[in-house]
Amino acid sequence: MLTAVVPDAGGRGGRLQDLGADGTAAGPVRSVADLAGAIGDREAADHPRWVWPSTAELYPALLRAGVRVGRCHDLELTEALLSGHAGRWGEPRALAAARARLRGLPVPADPPPRQAEPPGFAQAALFESSTGPAAADFDALEAVREVYADQLRRLALTEHPGRFRLLVAAESAGALVGAEMGHAGLPWRADLHDQLMRELLGPPQPVGPPRRLAELTAEINAAFGSWGLHPDSPAEVVRAFARAGVDVPNTRAWVLRKVDHPAVRPLLEYKELYRIWTAHGWAWCDAWVSDGRFRPEYVPGGVVSGRWATRGGGALQVPKAVRRAVVADPGWQFVVADAGQLEPRVLAAISGDARFAAAAAAGDLYAELAANSFDGDRAKAKVALIGAMYGQTGGAAIPALAVLRNHYPTAFEFVEHAARVGEANGLVRSWLGRTCPPSSAALRDAGLDPPEESDPSLGGASGRARGRFTRNFVVQATAAEWALVLLATLRTALEGSKAEMVLFVHDEVVVHCPADEVERVVAAVHESAATAGRLLFGDTAVRFPLDVSTVGAYADAK
Repeated sequence: MLTAVVPDAGGRGGRLQDLGADGTAAGPVRSVADLAGAIGDREAADHPRWVWPSTAELYPALLRAGVRVGRCHDLELTEALLSGHAGRWGEPRALAAARARLRGLPVPADPPPRQAEPPGFAQAALFESSTGPAAADFDALEAVREVYADQLRRLALTEHPGRFRLLVAAESAGALVGAEMGHAGLPWRADLHDQLMRELLGPPQPVGPPRRLAELTAEINAAFGSWGLHPDSPAEVVRAFARAGVDVPNTRAWVLRKVDHPAVRPLLEYKELYRIWTAHGWAWCDAWVSDGRFRPEYVPGGVVSGRWATRGGGALQVPKAVRRAVVADPGWQFVVADAGQLEPRVLAAISGDARFAAAAAAGDLYAELAANSFDGDRAKAKVALIGAMYGQTGGAAIPALAVLRNHYPTAFEFVEHAARVGEANGLVRSWLGRTCPPSSAALRDAGLDPPEESDPSLGGASGRARGRFTRNFVVQATAAEWALVLLATLRTALEGSKAEMVLFVHDEVVVHCPADEVERVVAAVHESAATAGRLLFGDTAVRFPLDVSTVGAYADAK
């Protein structure tokens, strides 16, 4: 059963209409004064798949009203996937834009992303319009039907329609999970956070940085024989090193660690503590932690590879130093599941290299490769795999890559082919069909950093940079798909329990659950990982094992 949904702009009501499998109307339009209540009643009755413009715009309001849904088709996310597959990555994807494209009309720009709102922000209305500036110019429910039917048609024309359908379903399910995690929130002890900040930084000061940063600033200035240098200014630090006769291109930690100068040690400590103070310090906690929960806004598919981003709060970069503040509720536990060696296992599954896949059936892929092909040298096997996936061609990687090429030629050629296509500015796709942007301009729009000069279609420096990206894209984007399917299947497995997913970072998922449900959750996590492998890759020898920890504090996880 499919049901289209559009909210009334700025109100509580909206309209519903059942759809046929092809997207055509299969029932009358039903106007309701309480859209959340109507959706809740219908969900309880027959669990339809909801077809709506944007999960990010509709579902948080439903969750605040106490309504959870089982399935949806997110038109906006699907439009982005289909546009990317056609080589038009980044074009407007909102309902108004998709409708205009379908009808051959001028395509309006998408509305600017809504700014992230810390907890406690007053909601002006239950539902906001998600159709863009042209919302008043057309019937939104009719547009939902038209765009959905057109997306079904375009989806059937993709290179592997069955895989792409799985991608669309997983992307939409991921949007539901992201909204639910933001609503549930990550347990966070503000008192422990304050204690940690004081241990790391000293007490907060009425004006200026905390005491430890002030002490390190004085130490850095003394090491340079200067006064007034600001350690948080890369330009000032580079000039200070130059005056000391040390040439550094930048102040990145890996660069500074190679420098022999008395300012390096306090400078590295300052950089780490300054980042914690500004990104996750007292001001952050005051803004983002409320009622014992940190509630970020996740952006599924926010990165070109399909990995998630966040809008405000920095949930994907919580430093290890402050994770001790993430403590389960009394009588509850965290189940922390991390997919080890995910990307090389994905390469084994998608490349069709039978020998490599057999090695990936082991619990430790690197050790198995080492035993079979690298004279037992696990480190060399790891260097070879990382070099192949990321385009490392110098140093210790050269002999290791030669061994990998000789012993696993099919897997090696798979990433080499992706690199060659990328260098020629061609389209490369993940296993399910997510498509890499076709040009350096699109990569730059995606937040990447290709070189500026030569035309990638001519195979110049920019083309080589894109080739390095695309060789990893085919693996990393597929790994993101595996993780999405894991989330979707785990979400279903946890239905009927009190357990809730509260954090997802790339290859790691954290579930908060009552202590008496831990065994069930651990079993569900393992089964979901196996199911994700089967759904994506079918009958494969490759295993996708998880490192699972059951802890009371997130910092104690492996």
